[in-house]
Amino acid sequence: MELLVVLVCLITLSAGATIRTEDKEAWGYVRVRSDAYMFWWLYYANNPTKSYTELPLVMWLQGGPGASGCGFGNFEEIGPLDADLKPRNTTWVREASVLFVDNPVGTGFSYANSSQAFAKDINTVASDMLVLLKEFFGAQPEFQSIPFYIFSESYGGKMAAAVSLELHKAVQAGSIKCNFSGAALGDSWISPLDSVLSWGPYLYSTSLLDDEGLEEVTDIANKVMDAINKAKYLEATNLWSQTEDVIEKNTDGVNFYNILTKDSPMAKHTLKSLRAKDSKFGNIHLAKLYHRHVKPLLRGDLSSLMNGPIKKKLHIIPDFVTWGGQASDVFLNMAEDFMKPVIDIVDGLLTAKVNVTVYNGQLDLIVDTVGQEMWLKKLKWSQIDKFRKLKWQPLYLSSAPGYTAAFHKSYENLAFYWILKAGHMVPSDQADMALKMLRMVTNQEK
Repeated sequence: MELLVVLVCLITLSAGATIRTEDKEAWGYVRVRSDAYMFWWLYYANNPTKSYTELPLVMWLQGGPGASGCGFGNFEEIGPLDADLKPRNTTWVREASVLFVDNPVGTGFSYANSSQAFAKDINTVASDMLVLLKEFFGAQPEFQSIPFYIFSESYGGKMAAAVSLELHKAVQAGSIKCNFSGAALGDSWISPLDSVLSWGPYLYSTSLLDDEGLEEVTDIANKVMDAINKAKYLEATNLWSQTEDVIEKNTDGVNFYNILTKDSPMAKHTLKSLRAKDSKFGNIHLAKLYHRHVKPLLRGDLSSLMNGPIKKKLHIIPDFVTWGGQASDVFLNMAEDFMKPVIDIVDGLLTAKVNVTVYNGQLDLIVDTVGQEMWLKKLKWSQIDKFRKLKWQPLYLSSAPGYTAAFHKSYENLAFYWILKAGHMVPSDQADMALKMLRMVTNQEK
């Protein structure tokens, strides 16, 4: 495989914008397969009292699939600068070195030179990531002994689970040198069926569905269950999309990422305009899913930033690569993998004594907390009953004494965080609590 291309910059000025950061950075490409290239971007920890060698390394995996960690996760959630290129007071770079990776291949600045090079399942995603991590730790040996954690969001959590199990095996076999210390699965698409089946009851309990609406959502959700039970995964994906149609109709367009907001992506698209895209997506249902769950994370202002000042700053992005330009290809190629659960992979991690953290936003719908608790009850891990019997404990922030910011419980190598007043993007909605959780997961705070 090709060697990493590494660049470091302290202050970079680019035409049309001034990008200032005191953070030491590195970035590069790794060829993970023939015609398949993945882009990574590292920020070294910038702490006023500690060297980066005294702090953990965190890899962030975005969802979609097709959403960019180097773009959305970086500039909208946890990176040192926000989308206006202003310093973020709650950046995770204060507490850890942060490695963003655009995956699967074709996401963000990653790219495929062939239509056959896109990943079609979670196994290929994990295999590609292990190639990248082997190259990364080999080229930057100072990180080999630093505690390494994988944090994730949404579909990124499904990918993180698979990557984590394969990484653990590789470390045990000695093929990758790193101090792998755990995985954190945020609002993660671990068990799609449990999410879909919980949507109706969750919305009903929050007064966003009436009796008739609940019956309609339940009927279509049961069809999703039947398709999954018969291993008809593409059919289940189409029915998932139809379930969301029923929910939008009955809730007056609830936002799937935060039920207290009203900004449904479908409101911006007419059925006619989506049907015009059918030739690419194959059917209207896939087109709707892409425009609900990926396209908003590639919105115009972020795309302009990434394809303008950031692309110039990074310098190594090929001219033919457009940030987000292959996102729909990534999404479509993974379509048959969407509705497959990975509960067994989480079981494998727990049994292997890998630290697993599950965290979820109270106001999320697409991966609501009710659904997360449902799949946790299906774990076969020998200690799950002891975990379930524990009573959660409230968590507070020093900035808001007495205000309950979250609940938490843990047993051995499994932990769960219920993040209050947060939707799907926890670090965006409750940044201070997300930072506290980061410190707790990485053993920097009790």
